[in-house]
Amino acid sequence: MEKGKWQRTVKRLFTAGMVLCLLASGTGCTKKAVPEESSFIGTEEAPQESGEIKPTAPILETIEPFPDSETQGTLEEIPGTKILIATDIHYLSRELTDMGNVFVEMIQHGDGKVTNYIWEIMDAFVEEVIREKPELLILSGDLSFNGELLSHQEFAEYLKRIEDGGIPVAVIPGNHDINNVAASRYFNGRRIPAEITTPEQFCQIYQEFGYQEAISRDPESLSYVYPVNDKIWALMLDSCQYKEGNLVGGMIDLETYEWIEEQLDAANEADVMLLPVSHHNLLDESQIYEDDCTIEHSERLIELLEGWDATLYLSGHLHVQHYMNSDREFDGTTGIYEIVTSSLATPPCQYGVLYFQATGRFHYHTQILDIDSWARASGQNDINLLEFSHYRVPFLENVFYNQAHDRLEKMDELGLTDMQKGRMSQVYAKANCYYYWGRAVEIAHLIRESEEYELWSEYGAGTSQAEYLEYILEEAVTDYNHLEGP
Repeated sequence: MEKGKWQRTVKRLFTAGMVLCLLASGTGCTKKAVPEESSFIGTEEAPQESGEIKPTAPILETIEPFPDSETQGTLEEIPGTKILIATDIHYLSRELTDMGNVFVEMIQHGDGKVTNYIWEIMDAFVEEVIREKPELLILSGDLSFNGELLSHQEFAEYLKRIEDGGIPVAVIPGNHDINNVAASRYFNGRRIPAEITTPEQFCQIYQEFGYQEAISRDPESLSYVYPVNDKIWALMLDSCQYKEGNLVGGMIDLETYEWIEEQLDAANEADVMLLPVSHHNLLDESQIYEDDCTIEHSERLIELLEGWDATLYLSGHLHVQHYMNSDREFDGTTGIYEIVTSSLATPPCQYGVLYFQATGRFHYHTQILDIDSWARASGQNDINLLEFSHYRVPFLENVFYNQAHDRLEKMDELGLTDMQKGRMSQVYAKANCYYYWGRAVEIAHLIRESEEYELWSEYGAGTSQAEYLEYILEEAVTDYNHLEGP
């Protein structure tokens, strides 16, 4: 689409006041009330592959389709070891849900994960990874939905298929994966506790995916060193806190720091380049969720890695596509870059492609999982899968719309009309979608010029949603889907 046409389309949608709604008929979804003065987008019931009802019906797009061609076009040959990075897959075993109302409600008012199609996403991902032929696939945590033992066991079967295809896999845990009391089954309108996963079980389930091949293991955590080849080692750091319960935030034990220093010395002696990876963020990638996302007291780790001249750090957890450098004063010329890859389970459902050289130079870009082609090739008849590129955007926009609208509904003191609440929620949803994709820079100026942004500034000031919207606009300075360095 031409740039001018795209801008006109977005501006028209900003002022249209359309409220996203998923029809309850045939899907088990709760229908959201739609104000009389506002129009809404109709839906149709999709044919199902095996008679089971998926929690969402397809809805027409309200923002332009994510431009696959920009990230999936043919690239010139790039030097370096090819590594794929995926994170925050949050896999839920098929046996742990009946796809009923409680499951549907959780997805529609959740954080944007397409858990209702996570099995198909993984099938497509397995085939795409094997086609891409990387030297390594790194999975940086939150492999399971909420640490269900059955989910881990089932997820490992997908990884076995990848390794059977000739692609080695290396994993580390995320904060959702171990000793998580939120592990649940979703049946008969109820959320029921499911069996959790212990650290010992995690290591046993994934022993063939990094731990068995490790050239060094940290005795105090599930950290290890994975030899990618004779010139590159992946420093797989367990940043999770699960020894006494389960915490969202990340931290590295003092004993583990001693082990890290030993690995830096070993890498120096062996003349190899280290590629550090953790689930939690090394840097303050999110000022909104700094306490829960950044590794506690990460200054020590930054100092160690900068002193060793490490150039790149990989993480996840945030679910947002982002990057930054530890040295902002000198415009990133002397610090370490951290790339946060967005969640594979959250639209547009993408992963990272890294070409990493033994000198520390690297080229990184994201690639959107091609579910449409997989669905056609595998004989699917679910329209949502066959046209997933048209399904994923309104799905995510609807989830973010619900987040904002639920909040505004509880703030009667603002005196907002139903139409205003709908329009404000829609703009919040659009901004959040682009932020998650790492492309908010493309839409930030349109949001700032909109009446809905003025409403957030005037009436929503002080709410977490208004603060988050402002933060999104402040961060909208570049496209975070591509990076080369140093």
